Amino acid sequence: MVLFPPAKINIGLFITEKRSDGFHALETCFVQIPWTDILEISPAPNFSFSSSGLPISGPMDSNLCVRAYELLKKDFSMAPVHIHLHKIIPMGAGLGGGSSDAAYTLMGLRDLFKLPLTNEDLVPYAQQLGSDCAFFLFNQAQFGQGKGDELSPIPLSLQGYFVLLAYPNFGISTQQAYAQVKPKPAPVFLPEAISLPMKTWKTHISNDFEDSLFPSYPLLEQMKKDMYNLGAEYAAMSGSGSTMFGIFNQKVDPPEGWADFPMWSGYIS
Repeated sequence: MVLFPPAKINIGLFITEKRSDGFHALETCFVQIPWTDILEISPAPNFSFSSSGLPISGPMDSNLCVRAYELLKKDFSMAPVHIHLHKIIPMGAGLGGGSSDAAYTLMGLRDLFKLPLTNEDLVPYAQQLGSDCAFFLFNQAQFGQGKGDELSPIPLSLQGYFVLLAYPNFGISTQQAYAQVKPKPAPVFLPEAISLPMKTWKTHISNDFEDSLFPSYPLLEQMKKDMYNLGAEYAAMSGSGSTMFGIFNQKVDPPEGWADFPMWSGYIS
């Protein structure tokens, strides 16, 4: 079984308060983007995990794909499998690649072993693996609240738009991003703001991490300006990572200075 876990971008991200459990409350809109990893799950004599592509740090037992298998195995009888992950989506990039890999591992194991679980049934497992993991169980834009795991579908589609994502060859850890952010009430209700014409998003919709991270990473601020200079309808940082994205009405070529950056671009179908 071969699966293609996608990336995501955040249209707006407001950090609204520091919760009593140590996490931050946020409001954001998640949208899937077809920049994908490649995940293979196959029956095997013993459980094993391997990877290729971009190097993955940390011990095997901390990998989210491995943890997804272990979570399901606690509740269901599953034979051993070999999981191979070919990593393409950059890490620390705000694209949710690890969470997507975990969600697709849950769905892949469910299908392989014919477990009596709907995608909705998989949500509690996904929530144990990552705050944005549950989003990837549903092929629809979602409004996220709480830690990002309280989801409501929204009628947002980027179909027909040309999207450009650029990763500037450095990641930003979630811990680093949250250490500098200052929670404040959301200035708008995102589902309503997103229903307005995209040209107005620049005025109403922002990512709170930009205020705290742009002073430390002026390249990111310049990349956002470059997106608008290329004619973007909307441009922003994705999540708490370092990827910048732009949404365009037509195909564009990235600036020459981005030649060494990992990028994805294409029309959304």
